Amino acid sequence: MSQNVTYLDHPLIQHKISMLRDIKTGTNEFRKLTEEIAMLMGYEALRDLPLEDIEVTTPLETCRTPMITGKKLAIVPILRAGLGMVNGILALTPTAKVGHIGLYRDHDTHEPHEYYCKLPSPIEQRTIVVLDPMLATGGSAVSAVDFIKKHGGKTIKFMSIIAAPEGVKRLCDAHPDIQLYIGHLDRELNEDKYICPGLGDAGDRIFGTK
Repeated sequence: MSQNVTYLDHPLIQHKISMLRDIKTGTNEFRKLTEEIAMLMGYEALRDLPLEDIEVTTPLETCRTPMITGKKLAIVPILRAGLGMVNGILALTPTAKVGHIGLYRDHDTHEPHEYYCKLPSPIEQRTIVVLDPMLATGGSAVSAVDFIKKHGGKTIKFMSIIAAPEGVKRLCDAHPDIQLYIGHLDRELNEDKYICPGLGDAGDRIFGTK
């Protein structure tokens, strides 16, 4: 696998992913777990945010102390399941701007089609974190990154809670310059292009639809 892929094996992340998988986990709990996992993953994915020392006055004295600086952050969920991860990242970086990319997958070809794209401006000056709980075939992820680059995005990270090997390979092959953060690498895609063992349809489970 590419050196640009980070698999997040922290016990808290793995424990919560196991709870996500459980068919008995209801919509409300599933939604909360998705946010919590995104926040835990974001802690790792954002560890290279640049810092600069600024002057702060404490109750005892004035000192120079580090604050996040440089490029502003943009969070871009792939609709609709990616929405479930947004609040987890915003809990860490509340000043981040949020864009959206809407893709739907053709049920016959399994290929993605864009129906909506709205990105913060100026996108080229931002670190962009693309969110999708599932990296299955990789088609939607590749298309989303294509769109972002077409609009001028340069520094891109992709976060997914679970992924299939096929999707990771496809995204790495298409965009070797981005960083991937994966909660768990699952076994394979089945003939219907669902991740196995997976957790079913993330969008349906987050929003309580069928």
